[in-house]
Amino acid sequence: MTTTAPVLSYSPLTLAMPGRPVDLQVRVSSPATGTDLPVIVFSHGHGATNNLSSLNGYAPIVSLWAAAGFVVVQPTHLDSATLRDQLTDVPGAPLFADERPTDLIHIIDRLDEIERAVPLLQGRIDHDKIAVAGHSYGAWAASILLGANGDLLDPRVKAGVLLGAPGRGGDVLNGPMAEAVPFMRVIDYSTMTTPALIVYGDRDDSQHFTDLGPDWHADPYHLSPAPKAMLTVVDSGHILGGISGYDSTESAMLDDENPAQVEAIGRLTAAYLHAQFDKQPWPAAPDPIGRVITKS
Repeated sequence: MTTTAPVLSYSPLTLAMPGRPVDLQVRVSSPATGTDLPVIVFSHGHGATNNLSSLNGYAPIVSLWAAAGFVVVQPTHLDSATLRDQLTDVPGAPLFADERPTDLIHIIDRLDEIERAVPLLQGRIDHDKIAVAGHSYGAWAASILLGANGDLLDPRVKAGVLLGAPGRGGDVLNGPMAEAVPFMRVIDYSTMTTPALIVYGDRDDSQHFTDLGPDWHADPYHLSPAPKAMLTVVDSGHILGGISGYDSTESAMLDDENPAQVEAIGRLTAAYLHAQFDKQPWPAAPDPIGRVITKS
């Protein structure tokens, strides 16, 4: 996997958060040069690995985004394996569903502070170009700021990317893990009005949640209002070729390691966000990794 430009990464940056069980730590990645840089606030998934589900994960996709001209801010959410032993008795454990979207909001609230604190970043961010993105559980959190459920729509967020997002809840959430995720049972994408690109793998069969098969992950596209776009990645599973970490054990266990897919996903998602910020059509040319559809 290659990147097209040098990138810088700074971590941990600790944001004091009175009332939160621990302060909020973030990693900030950016291109080494350039100004008027748009921002992606990225929410990690909830996995069993020790560090991929934290600010230390997702280097493959984050590096590609930074090389494409984005400042990427990655929080460590309270459900991260890096914090679980500390927070077992804290209300909201172990998933901390209420805190996930608010972590993203706090980061947007404090972008000025983040910009001042990170060496070589001050004066380089375009605060009018903010996107949210997430993978799996993180995609659920990002969808809330895009308008899903209708209560935390953030107008500062101009676009989003949802990677392997959960689909609809209700009776279709019938797998053995369904009872552990009550917040997914009531997800409502009909209010997700902000432009977004939904990305999922056609082998991502989440039977622990539902028996609907991989197309369950297409629900955020089909059930939300336009404008939206969707990329279905051919022969890809939940890790989408390995976006969560280089040569990771979880990618190998799921037979889902494909650097070419990761590179294409990084390129296509970056192009989509740039197009949204610049109010241009997304020139999604046919790509060997998958199929693209849009609605406007």
